[in-house]
Amino acid sequence: MNTTTASSARIDTLKKQLPESPSRTDLLAALQQTLADEKDYHRLFDAKLMQVRDQMGLPLTQPTSLDNVPGEHEQSFRDAYVNAAREIGTMFLDDGQLSDAWAYFRTIGEPGPVKAAIDQVSVPREPDEAFDEIVNVALYEGAHIARGLEFLLKTHGTCNTVTALSQLQQQMTPEERRTAAGMMVRTIYDDVQATLRREVESRMPVLSPNAPISELITGRDWLFAEGNYHIDVSHLHSTVGFARSLHGDDPELKQAIELCDYGAMLSPQLQYPGELPFDEYYKANRYFLTALAGEDPDAALAYFMQRLKDEPDAADQQLIAFVLLDLAQQIGRSTEVLNETASFVSRMEDPNGFSFTRLCVELGLTDRLEEAAVENDDILAFTIARLSQ
Repeated sequence: MNTTTASSARIDTLKKQLPESPSRTDLLAALQQTLADEKDYHRLFDAKLMQVRDQMGLPLTQPTSLDNVPGEHEQSFRDAYVNAAREIGTMFLDDGQLSDAWAYFRTIGEPGPVKAAIDQVSVPREPDEAFDEIVNVALYEGAHIARGLEFLLKTHGTCNTVTALSQLQQQMTPEERRTAAGMMVRTIYDDVQATLRREVESRMPVLSPNAPISELITGRDWLFAEGNYHIDVSHLHSTVGFARSLHGDDPELKQAIELCDYGAMLSPQLQYPGELPFDEYYKANRYFLTALAGEDPDAALAYFMQRLKDEPDAADQQLIAFVLLDLAQQIGRSTEVLNETASFVSRMEDPNGFSFTRLCVELGLTDRLEEAAVENDDILAFTIARLSQ
């Protein structure tokens, strides 16, 4: 008896909203009102699309499915689907349910509202399950990766954040990588600076206020004697690599260059090599970062170009050429570098990354594209080159 009463309560509520002789429109409106009042938003989404289907004369079962929508109704139904998802997502956001809201906004490709909501979230004094869910949505579900990394750094520390950032690099936009890189450079720089200052002041108490790392290590080789170090060197290594996502006007770029200088003074066994052409890790990264900062870019291009000329392996040549082009694009030297590296990268066509064809077209180098197309017997690239001319 109690079960029946409980299970029929919603239907009783629905019936109370109906006129004496309800129409189909009355019934669907009452259904939506009941679900909205109860904040049963997932079913409200179904109900909204049920109303659309009823207006189109379509079957009402599986109301959110596109499988049985005739061609003449397909676009209208898709539009209704997007509008309903946007409306339901907003309702969840208004109730602070970011995970449920993200399910709708992600489906329709509109991350903006959830991203804006995550920007307003503050790290609680004692993170709880609800905050962990927000971190998961931001970071691992991709709603706002840069902000999620910031949350992770504040609640779980540097090690977890470095690991997460390393794993998520390919999923992030260039701007997200830039934001995250700046955050990590500031964090590692501050840690190294503070530790160095304590060690130096233990021997000589007079230091200029907030002395930078460059000042702290100059003329003090004893700081690195017997394999001494002042930060987890794997964190330093990763962060210097992240810094290649920075822009020339980012204040963290100068800090990243100083971190390279610090890393170069570490004992050789603590200087882990990277992938070519960053096997001389801190030296190569310093060239790259100083070029980004506008400091002697010719020297940086010459360094990497020489590495390319000295490399006998074809796969490694391609890696070095790609780094050269990446640097050249960031410092406005793409045309000259592309002419030097085209033979190494002319077959690289990643829809989500580097495209030799796209770069040639963007730079107006369609003659170079045509030459490469002939060399590679690529009729698609050849046609694009001719049409682009």
